[in-house]
Amino acid sequence: MRKIIHIDMDAFYASVEQRDFPEMRGKPVVVGGSPHSRGVVCAASYEARKFGIRSAISCYQAYKLCPDAIFTPPRFEVYKSVSKEIRSIFLEYTELVEPLSLDEAYLDVTTNIPNIPLASTIAKEIRKKIWERTSLTCSAGVATNKFLAKMASEKNKPNGLYVVLPGEEISFLDALPLYQFFGIGKKTYEKFRQLGFSNGKDLRLADESFLLKEFGKMGAVFYRMARGIDDREVIPFRDPKSIGVETTFTHDSDDFSYFLLTLETLAKELEVRMLKKNKKGKTLTLKVKFEDFTVKQKSLTSDSVFYLADNLFQQSSNLLANVWKDNFDPPKKIRLLGLSVTNFNEKEIRGDQPSLFG
Repeated sequence: MRKIIHIDMDAFYASVEQRDFPEMRGKPVVVGGSPHSRGVVCAASYEARKFGIRSAISCYQAYKLCPDAIFTPPRFEVYKSVSKEIRSIFLEYTELVEPLSLDEAYLDVTTNIPNIPLASTIAKEIRKKIWERTSLTCSAGVATNKFLAKMASEKNKPNGLYVVLPGEEISFLDALPLYQFFGIGKKTYEKFRQLGFSNGKDLRLADESFLLKEFGKMGAVFYRMARGIDDREVIPFRDPKSIGVETTFTHDSDDFSYFLLTLETLAKELEVRMLKKNKKGKTLTLKVKFEDFTVKQKSLTSDSVFYLADNLFQQSSNLLANVWKDNFDPPKKIRLLGLSVTNFNEKEIRGDQPSLFG
């Protein structure tokens, strides 16, 4: 039987800012763009969350929710450094560490370096060391698989620990409202509610055939979810499935020449990222977000590979021309452009292949 720990740092970016700048402590802090910018919220302190501020909403919306909030730009290099320090703590206990982001990871401690029998003891030690070395708090969940550990880490957040003991999986899930289930979003929850489902027990008592009829392939996932079934292993390293870049304009625009300049910049940045990760892919995707927040994506798959800036720019320009040609009734301005590459060729990139921009 596996022993899995899920560690989730509490409001990580915002907590680092409050740690480093005492004047922010105890106050609503928003990490992102300026309050009147088109940027989005990267993170919000717990004091800010009380006003309804969440990640991914616009900074302007966050400002309207809490005009007194402190807005501060992200310092990703600092966050990466702290994350590396935290990960070094994980590696004192196990090599089976699967990072999900800078502030979140799974650990398989079934067999662990200090030979500690209880995963809950390890979780307590890790939380203590993180606090002593970084002055930051985290929440931890302990269970027999990744799904249950993830759910458990949310139970006593922030700065908490929850253990789902073997044999208690069903009783733990039965009592949870469905909106707290990892993987059930707002729209799905609303559909469950309309069907008369409110908690994990309601979901568990439903026939799999009914769930498949109502939710398609996801019905099988929900069936297993309600029973706490998750066979996924903790994977120490995972190749990216896509590499992308995007930018949100300061003002909505209908200037095609400006779009081309933006695509040229994005293509250069994307080449740098792909070379850094030693990747090249056969599918290029252009993402366009319009002023009404609708999104249009166009993709191109080729027998050759994408990763050099000139090719990325040329092909994405053609994709954009096709999108722009269909933009009518009425024509809409654009607020965001993005490029991504997928369908990677697993052969390594030769180090002597030239870039066309330095």
